[in-house]
Amino acid sequence: MPSSSSQVLANAIRFLAIDAVEKSKSGHPGAPMGMADIAEVLWRKHLKHNPIEPTWFDRDRFVLSNGHGSMLLYSLLHLTGYQVSIEDIKNFRQLHSITPGHPEVGMTPGVETTTGPLGQGLANAVGMALAEKILAKRFNRPGHEVVDHRTWVFMGDGCLMEGISHEACSLAGVWGLNKLIGFYDDNGISIDGHVEGWFKDDTAMRFKSYGWNVIGPIDGHDAAQIDLAIIEAKKQTAKPTLIICKTTIGWGSPNMAGTHDVHGAPLGEKETKATREALGWVHPPFEIPAEIRERWSAVQSGFAAQTKWNREFSAYAKNFPQLAGEFLRVMQEDLPTDWNKAKEDLYKAAGNIEAATATRKSSQQALDILVERVPELIGGSADLTGSNLTAGKTSKAWHAFKDEDINYISYGVREFGMSAIMNGIALHKGLIPYGGTFAVFSDYARNGIRMSALMNQRVVYVLTHDSIGLGEDGPTHQPIEHVASLRLISNLDVWRPCDSYETAVAWTHSIERKNGPSALFLSRQNLPQYSASRVSAQDIMKGGYILSDCDGVLDAVIIATGSEVSLAMQAQEKLAALGKKVRVVSMPCTSVFDRQSLEWQQQVLPIGIKRIAIEAGHPDFWRKYVGLEGGVVGINRFGESAPAPQVYEYLGITSDHVVSLA
Repeated sequence: MPSSSSQVLANAIRFLAIDAVEKSKSGHPGAPMGMADIAEVLWRKHLKHNPIEPTWFDRDRFVLSNGHGSMLLYSLLHLTGYQVSIEDIKNFRQLHSITPGHPEVGMTPGVETTTGPLGQGLANAVGMALAEKILAKRFNRPGHEVVDHRTWVFMGDGCLMEGISHEACSLAGVWGLNKLIGFYDDNGISIDGHVEGWFKDDTAMRFKSYGWNVIGPIDGHDAAQIDLAIIEAKKQTAKPTLIICKTTIGWGSPNMAGTHDVHGAPLGEKETKATREALGWVHPPFEIPAEIRERWSAVQSGFAAQTKWNREFSAYAKNFPQLAGEFLRVMQEDLPTDWNKAKEDLYKAAGNIEAATATRKSSQQALDILVERVPELIGGSADLTGSNLTAGKTSKAWHAFKDEDINYISYGVREFGMSAIMNGIALHKGLIPYGGTFAVFSDYARNGIRMSALMNQRVVYVLTHDSIGLGEDGPTHQPIEHVASLRLISNLDVWRPCDSYETAVAWTHSIERKNGPSALFLSRQNLPQYSASRVSAQDIMKGGYILSDCDGVLDAVIIATGSEVSLAMQAQEKLAALGKKVRVVSMPCTSVFDRQSLEWQQQVLPIGIKRIAIEAGHPDFWRKYVGLEGGVVGINRFGESAPAPQVYEYLGITSDHVVSLA
């Protein structure tokens, strides 16, 4: 098989992937072998990046959405000069290596996002391109384009089969994300074999209907065609571009190319040898000749690109010092200089609310202040703005992406797409995304929420209509297991505040938290105000605290969250009339409470005192706090369609039930 100069360079990718998968005895060689030619042209001729400074702001973002082909990316990082050594390549898929089975952000220099579940990398890329467009409008000035980079994404058949691809790509077309360029690896193979039996979409027409610019199909192994397609895509000023590349999975393998056998398993010793012979690759495993390494290195070009941008930013700073200072602040993820004053104003406003208020409304009242004082907040909702109340007074939305600075996004009915796009926005840096839907629909967004937590991203999920308290919409809309199940996601802080003051604290804690996401479970029904007159914001910040206590030896401790705190307070009063001494603990965020000192935890929940928990949700979660000898008032069945008070009474979520347990 004759090889062009470009193919020789692409073969370096192929054999690093083949050898790494062979050594680890697991992995996916087919995609790296099939997409190597596309990657060679993109990374050597068009990608703006600096291997010495992988997080340089104005770099292009590259996302491998079909992340099972991770050796493609690791090979590229190694060859171009990132801190990914040949030993790292040899340790592919091994414990504590920086070359895990799927790319993971924060682990490997140059990896922009964690791409495990197919389709989410594509949606992340949409979020990154959206962030670039918003920040460019916000900070660029004539003659000074300090925000000017592209987002490139590789995707396979699996990414396009996943429904999230429709949600995200439809929005990308609406928003006109012209700096988003995708490459579709159209090889016709997935794990089960030839996809024609289960995937016959007209992909070109599909993306044209979204409002994308579509190029191809082109030969994904012809460097000249690939280069021309990229040049054409970069000229586009109004639409995202999809380049459809016809490829052969496992290209170069004499006996396995074009079959599903090469998708997710090593080639084996015999076929690896045959592939070396077929491609004329005479070098031993993991050996890359010096002349090939030299041609791959992007160290000098990357340094030059960043140096040029640094000069441009210096000129920008001289002309627009205030804007430059604000730009540096948000990129460093620092909150505004008056953040503490903004918190004080927020707490004061929340503390002055006396009327019973739904916590979804309390959240909107908080956003009235936060959106104005924290300009990097970018809100949104999955077509439920009027119900989630996610727009503050100064929120500025657009429905078709217009040439204006905005801070609110209408995602449409796309919960999953919204979550993954918000992850992309957060990963890009410079903005803090939050988005709303009904709590019960967190099921649709759940894997995106999990990825926020896995990637340690500051994303805020506003999940309203948090219980049977939404009433008449009935079981399909009444979350029972949701708050408990989301609490089981590692690194996700789930807040279920009981009133306006706790809601304000939940918001400030979520904004200050830089190493993970938060979910705010908020009520539809009005709730009385308790916490502001009894405790400090610092106590609420600890996730669980004593809301109402009594003198003397305690008979019981009642733990409650959200709308059930009022029931706990009523039960305390009824039990006091019976001569029982009862403490009420509000625990708006169990994970935050679990991170407190043992001293604080035992101060709030003293050892040896009977505990009762009440929450309008699945009861099993609370056993970790009350023990087998304690009591839990909860719901282990689906709800009913009726006015909220009737549903609470029918399902036994009442203060009298608490009293009977105590």
